Amino acid sequence: MNLECTPGERFAWGIGNDCGMGWSGGDGMRAVVLVMAGLLAGLVAAGPAAARGDSPDDVERKLFEFKDKRIDESSGLAVSPTHEGVVYTHNDSGAGPQFYAVGMDGRTRATFTLGGAEARDWEGMAATVDPETGRGVLWFADIGDNLEGAWSDISVYKVFEPTRLRDATLPAVRYRFRYADGARNAEGIMVHPRTGRLYIVSKEFDGSIYQAPKELRTDRVNVLRRVGDAPTMATDAAFAPDGTSFVIRTYFSASVYQAPGKLLGTVPMPILRQSESIAYTRDGRYLLTGSEGVSSPVYQVPIPADLTGARATPSPSASAAEAAPAETVRTGGGGVTTTMIAVWLGIAAGAIVIIGLIARWAVR
Repeated sequence: MNLECTPGERFAWGIGNDCGMGWSGGDGMRAVVLVMAGLLAGLVAAGPAAARGDSPDDVERKLFEFKDKRIDESSGLAVSPTHEGVVYTHNDSGAGPQFYAVGMDGRTRATFTLGGAEARDWEGMAATVDPETGRGVLWFADIGDNLEGAWSDISVYKVFEPTRLRDATLPAVRYRFRYADGARNAEGIMVHPRTGRLYIVSKEFDGSIYQAPKELRTDRVNVLRRVGDAPTMATDAAFAPDGTSFVIRTYFSASVYQAPGKLLGTVPMPILRQSESIAYTRDGRYLLTGSEGVSSPVYQVPIPADLTGARATPSPSASAAEAAPAETVRTGGGGVTTTMIAVWLGIAAGAIVIIGLIARWAVR
């Protein structure tokens, strides 16, 4: 191994007399360039999804940024069932029981308060349509428990969507829940659009999907029972508008399921500051995803046709999620693909090489 550098090599490397690793100056510089190029390629691969077609609608794009400075920890997201071009969001823990109606320009159209509600740690929301009245229904999940046992029970609030978008206080119905297998942290809530059945998705390394009773009671605590696996560290979840599939968001991607334990595939997500929320558009062709922080963005991501669940043939007497048994074998929840793992391992390896080179230079 040649440990002595020529003056030109020392200049190229910017180090002392020891070249190290047996590289000449030119080879060493090329190696650094290649490592940096590899890192850049990995970041690009893990970043925004590439175009899926010629149409602009087939490409991941940023819809807007929240203009309202009060929206600084957007944790839940839902598309309005009745107001065109409106989404709802709410803040994380520390905020009051409020939510915001936001237009596609990112500006707040109205602010609503849930009368008589608490906001210990709101983590997610869902939107459905009442089959009898046709009115929109909004669900707010006060289910965060970072201490995993701090609360004896958790709560979900149900309100009818306001017919007019102007500031107001809305009456809310509170449902209390506990897990059959012990308290845990959770951030995902989804409500089946056809049956109204409620599900909670835990945020754990070994995550789970929990099903609520078919009929919710306000006079007692409702028991949540495990029905399947969830990806590692799930941050949100949502049913497709037709109920044939559902999506679970993680920090890295979104996993689409036909039913608990029946993974259809994953959808690459944009790199965000802190990936928090997921929702379907009304037509079920796109996912909306958001992040925390002031002026945080909301992105629209197209769903590949083979992941829409349209090819599935659910039982006519049961929804996709409810077709699963009360307990399912843990088969792995998806969420992080092998390609993504390889990319991040490559990035980590490249970073180690660069750090080693810098450390070697620093001790000269």
